[in-house]
Amino acid sequence: MGINREALATAMGEALRCAREAGKNADVPVGAVMLDRDGAIAARSYNRREQEGDPLSHAEIEVIRAAAAVNGSWNLAEFTLVVTLEPCPMCAGAAVSAHVGSIVFGAWDPKMGACGSVWDIPRDPHIGAHPQVTGGIREEECSRLLNSFFEQHRPRSRHHPGSPC
Repeated sequence: MGINREALATAMGEALRCAREAGKNADVPVGAVMLDRDGAIAARSYNRREQEGDPLSHAEIEVIRAAAAVNGSWNLAEFTLVVTLEPCPMCAGAAVSAHVGSIVFGAWDPKMGACGSVWDIPRDPHIGAHPQVTGGIREEECSRLLNSFFEQHRPRSRHHPGSPC
């Protein structure tokens, strides 16, 4: 990954801004940006499942689509996906299928994470493309945003102790 950690932290700040937009729409506050090879933001998006009524409208899927349109190609090998939450299996698979060069995320997802915590799709030896993965960029801030959302929108019950969802 040719983009330095400081630039990634700045990009994560923009992803956090996008995540807050998702939260305003009662969506889980996950935001994503796609950086081009020079580290410039090529696309940005956020979760839109509630807004669009589409279960596939995760921030990562939306930003991959937008970046492919900007790039004029589905192949995003020279791009870096920056997202506030570790991608789920669907989103990790989409990033691998789009040949995204690097995946950078903030908060780890111990329930559905597929970039190293529960599963590790990008490093699966059976898959051809292997993006570089970096987790924990502005992790505390990303986690705090998610936890705050779940405390407000999905109060914990006796049936799901300790679960953020």
